Amino acid sequence: MLTVERENLGDLLRTVAERVGTPCYVYLLDAIRNRIEAIRRAFEDRFAISYAVKANPNRGLLRAMRPWVDALDVSSDGELLTSISSGYDPQSLSFSGPGKTQSELLASIRNRCGMHIAESVDELEQLSACCIAERREMEVLVRISPAKVPKGFGLNMSGRPSQFGIDEEDIDDALSRLSQLSNLTFAGFHIYAGTQCLNSESIAQNIEGCARLFSALSKRHDLVPKELIFGAGMGIPYHAGDQELDLTRLAELVNPVIDRLRSEAPCSNAKCVLELGRYVVGEAGYFLTRIVRTKESRGRSICVCDGGMNHHLAACGHFGTIVHRNYRIQSLATHKDNGKVREYDLFGPLCTTIDTVARRIQLPVLRAGDLLAIGSSGAYGLTASPLYFISRRFPKEVLVSFDGDDLQISDVTQLGIPSSDYELTNRS
Repeated sequence: MLTVERENLGDLLRTVAERVGTPCYVYLLDAIRNRIEAIRRAFEDRFAISYAVKANPNRGLLRAMRPWVDALDVSSDGELLTSISSGYDPQSLSFSGPGKTQSELLASIRNRCGMHIAESVDELEQLSACCIAERREMEVLVRISPAKVPKGFGLNMSGRPSQFGIDEEDIDDALSRLSQLSNLTFAGFHIYAGTQCLNSESIAQNIEGCARLFSALSKRHDLVPKELIFGAGMGIPYHAGDQELDLTRLAELVNPVIDRLRSEAPCSNAKCVLELGRYVVGEAGYFLTRIVRTKESRGRSICVCDGGMNHHLAACGHFGTIVHRNYRIQSLATHKDNGKVREYDLFGPLCTTIDTVARRIQLPVLRAGDLLAIGSSGAYGLTASPLYFISRRFPKEVLVSFDGDDLQISDVTQLGIPSSDYELTNRS
């Protein structure tokens, strides 16, 4: 752990780059804690907060977040074991995902995962068989794929053929089948219908639709849900021109919905859970990379960076986007060049034309060795990237927080780091 004086963001990121090198990911713990506190204030604790580990599964980050979140959502046996090894009570975990294997079902049962989220009737039947074989009981949340999703989400996961959840049209038959299965207890419902939405009205409409469906199904099947998970799909601004989600406005729209839901049976005592991933950690993360080369090519100014698609697939436009839009990137170079700005194409170090960090981006004049910071990089960065492409060293990951006026920088790199010092052995 390193300690330096409190500095502004640019100085802070430069300090990290100097101490740990580039490329690297930087996660600002104070920003994460502040975001979670803002969510609780806005919704006035109507929701428990569940963090979706898939957004960023770094163990150091998970350990740091443990006092701030109520639960974790995991989607593999790897995330399950990572969460437990990071100090979380297995009872605080929910296990989601459409493709759980037999071994993952058994891992959920044997580790006494708190809630199992079933996404098909076949999964319910397989889970029941596993519970019988293990002589265990399991509480189950049924994931629903709604027939309609409001406009405004970057990615719709319902309202069309989907691997996620049980179609709303088929949910009555699924609930009837669940009532016939041994060793499974209905505990509630789960919906995550869309993601990356910046429109408060759309998110509120989605939550209202979830609440209406939860209530109607509970009444129709005479069920008393213990837990209701709302996958809100709250997004973050990635690109120039994106507007920050208006959390205050969202809460004004959503709070009455939750109050109505809990004003009458059968949902009056249900715990309402907000499942969030990128909204919690995304804007608190920065990817730092240095320019290795500059060149002119057929009228374009080109910079080649030491980090690219292999380290940050999303920033290169290959993670859930069709048209590549530049992430918000800032130069942290200390030279000024009289304030001149130029247009650049930024590339990573890979031997492929698709390793494009940014196209036609306006930045102050750049030189080899200059440091760049790519914002909104705290979610779906390192673990969503093709790290082994041309076998370059993996980026470091560091947590940054303040202890009084002192800046704490902790190396929390968890992936194996190929050595930069290769031993050459004489095999003759």
